[in-house]
Formats: sequence, C-alpha cells, structure tokens
Amino acid sequence: MNSFFKPNISPRGRWVRGIGAVGLLIGAGFAFAASFWLGLVLAVSGGFVLFEALRGWCALRACGIKTKL
Repeated sequence: MNSFFKPNISPRGRWVRGIGAVGLLIGAGFAFAASFWLGLVLAVSGGFVLFEALRGWCALRACGIKTKL
C-alpha cells in the first residue's frame, strides 16, 4: 500500500490540482445554498483533489492511466 501512495506528479501538476481543489471548494460554498447534496459532492471532491495536491499523488496515475500533467 505504501507504493500506491508514492508521489507520482510534478510540481506543475500539484499546482493545477491545488487550483482545481480551491475552485471546487468555492463552488461547494455556493452550491450549498441551492442544494445540500450538490454542495456535499463538490466539497468531498474538492477535499480529495486537495489531498492529491498536498500529497503529490494522482489516483488515475496510480491506477496506470496516463495524464498530461
């Protein structure tokens, strides 16, 4: 399991994921006003993408799927 969570993205990819996470979390803040479930989905997604950015790890790459960043 340790090798599964080994960092596998570049610093540029970490920045892109970090910016995406902030966007999802801001969107979640606005979405909670319209729908609790939509806000929850966006918040959980934003938290996961933030985890990827902070860890330097990409779930898709860990599963063998190639990404551009």
